[in-house]
Amino acid sequence: MKKGYILSRLLRSLISLFIIIVIVFIMVYTLVPRDNIFFDDPTFRKLGGKPDEKRSYVLSTWEKLGYLDFLTISDYCIGLYGQADERIEGALSPDSPESAQFRKEYTEKGYTVEEFTVSKRLYAYKDIPIAKRLISWFGSIIQIDTPWAVKDENNPDLERYLKFGTTPTGAPALIGSGTVHKYLLYTDTNFPFIHQNIITLNMGTSYPTFQGFDVLNVIFQSQGEEVKREVTFETGLTAQSAIIFGSLKYKENPDKMDKTKFVDNYADYQTKKNQPSMIGTSFIMGIVALVLSYVIGLPVGVAMAKHKDKLVDKLGMVYIIFIIAVPSLAYIYLFRYIGTKLFGLPSVFTVYGSGDVRSWILPAFSLALPSISGLMLWMRRYVVDQMNSDYVKFAKAKGLNKSEIFNNHIFKNAVIPIAHGIPSSLAGCITGAIITEAVYSVGGMGKMLPDSITKYNNSMIVALTFMFAGISVLAVLVGDIVLTKVDPRISLSEKAGRS
Repeated sequence: MKKGYILSRLLRSLISLFIIIVIVFIMVYTLVPRDNIFFDDPTFRKLGGKPDEKRSYVLSTWEKLGYLDFLTISDYCIGLYGQADERIEGALSPDSPESAQFRKEYTEKGYTVEEFTVSKRLYAYKDIPIAKRLISWFGSIIQIDTPWAVKDENNPDLERYLKFGTTPTGAPALIGSGTVHKYLLYTDTNFPFIHQNIITLNMGTSYPTFQGFDVLNVIFQSQGEEVKREVTFETGLTAQSAIIFGSLKYKENPDKMDKTKFVDNYADYQTKKNQPSMIGTSFIMGIVALVLSYVIGLPVGVAMAKHKDKLVDKLGMVYIIFIIAVPSLAYIYLFRYIGTKLFGLPSVFTVYGSGDVRSWILPAFSLALPSISGLMLWMRRYVVDQMNSDYVKFAKAKGLNKSEIFNNHIFKNAVIPIAHGIPSSLAGCITGAIITEAVYSVGGMGKMLPDSITKYNNSMIVALTFMFAGISVLAVLVGDIVLTKVDPRISLSEKAGRS
């Protein structure tokens, strides 16, 4: 396989991913009314009797989510005179020269200028075109942390540097000041043992579910109850805490509790919990389902081919037709009923949690059911096709026994296209777990997608689409690479393609 082919395929994969995200982004942010995001926002409901605060909350939230630019006469006057100037109070009046100047200036800039219902103070807003928002999203997706990343007007003397040191646990680390993250490079006992915060991905802020949290933190952070242990903080305080020191980020206004633990503004952190992250849960279940699919599907498919038109073959075809004909939701509920009634397995994942093997059995098997039927069907077809090939007849004529012919020739040739589908099968198990995770209440990415759609969490929808599409697109390329390793006769190149 030529490197040029791989680079070309990677480029095409990135272009495909770009097109998918553009389509989803435009659909989510133009076809879904922006008012819908407040349906499940408790803060919005609490402001029902306060029209000024409610209107300000709505517009500021839309601004945070990138829908528009928004500012008030108060922001404008602070910009003119400073934070504590005594002239500001009079300037906020609707009849003040500053208000007239504000209205004229921002009307000319294309903003809509209106008055709050009660206070009559002015505010202005202007929609950001979808194309500009899309460019901004792609332009900010990769974040590089530097000593000049933090902009805090309340801390003008903030030192800016990079130096080598250790974390409070004694692990080697690259420490930054003025950076968003305190530890840009650090080590610990968790796989992959060396971690970095220099280059990170930014896919926006989650809203209204997991409000205020970074989307990727929601997906990648562990879940469940905090796992506390005795730790010694930078101030010398020893306490029971679940802190992950490597996650320390800059915090503009540390509170009193923060100051008892930390010697600087790096007081925002994540905690270690006893359940895997959303993406971790989905990957574990997807890999288990993939293993079950191949361990069960391949031998049964071979058995069906060897006993074509006999009882084993007919029973296998009944299962394949059942899985194809019956909606997935129906057979998953049927399988769950059988598992809970006959084997006493939990009906939902949350009964025992991820730490108990019983929690994984029904969801993993349910996720594997369609893959098993597909592997059975195609393995049967490939083996039957190979058994009727001329080279098999020639091998029989040479005196080779059936076992030698099958193991050395038929099975090896039949498994080649199956091996090509392994990466795609894994991607399918991970991205196709939407129904399974919803039925069993599994806290994975699959369940998160429909939840985000029903809650109008647009940032999360785009991020999950990006991840699912990326996994699926790259799986096709990995499948081609696996194919060349399994069968050296197949060459992938720019000129020849597959041969």
